[in-house]
Amino acid sequence: MIKEVDINSVTTNPINPRIIKDAKFKKLVRSIKSFPEMLKKRPIVVDESMTILGGNMRLRACKDAGFKKVWIDIAEGWTEEQKKEFIVKDNVGFGDWDWDILANDWEIDQLEDWGVNVPTIKNTELLSGLEYKPMYYEPDEIPNINLKDCLDFTKYNEKIKALDEYDLKEDQKELLKMFAYRFIKIDFESVANYHSFNASEEEQKAIERLRLVLTDDGANGFIQDDLLRLLGFTDQEFF
Repeated sequence: MIKEVDINSVTTNPINPRIIKDAKFKKLVRSIKSFPEMLKKRPIVVDESMTILGGNMRLRACKDAGFKKVWIDIAEGWTEEQKKEFIVKDNVGFGDWDWDILANDWEIDQLEDWGVNVPTIKNTELLSGLEYKPMYYEPDEIPNINLKDCLDFTKYNEKIKALDEYDLKEDQKELLKMFAYRFIKIDFESVANYHSFNASEEEQKAIERLRLVLTDDGANGFIQDDLLRLLGFTDQEFF
């Protein structure tokens, strides 16, 4: 039954799972103000207690627009299951879901049957049960490495030699050589071994500062960088 009623006689539904962002809500208010006649063609759906089943945002927008009355369509004789199904189906494709309300009041399989694209709730539950185990690198045997052995200059040397093929000024060539550094291949496993077993204390500090290895030494380890300190990170926050 469709009729026009006092706006304050209609009650919003506390388990409405749909939300609307500010920009879209303002657009809805403008739309209602400019074309209020459409509300009769698309009335707010309520149950027999005048609680909204479909149209919570429209009621809110009507109040914001200063309306005193709204058009409603009363769903008579519906079961609680029918009401819950309608609430979801009426909102598919509009606004954004409040996933906390959906998860608490609806079954996921049921929501999917009704056309709701449920984002990885099941996978999230599975992931939350996984045990995190920190990983530490340990070599099979103590190596004896020179730091220069951690670098492969093959590609770099090829690129530098190729620069001779062009008519470049010396300063241009030197600048382009800097770009060519990205072709130097770093063997990070060898760097880690050198850091652990062959480097002096000062070399270890320098290697850590260049982020060639990551240590679990908190603020004295890989977040020692002054930039992170300026940004306000602490070792507790970063880990």
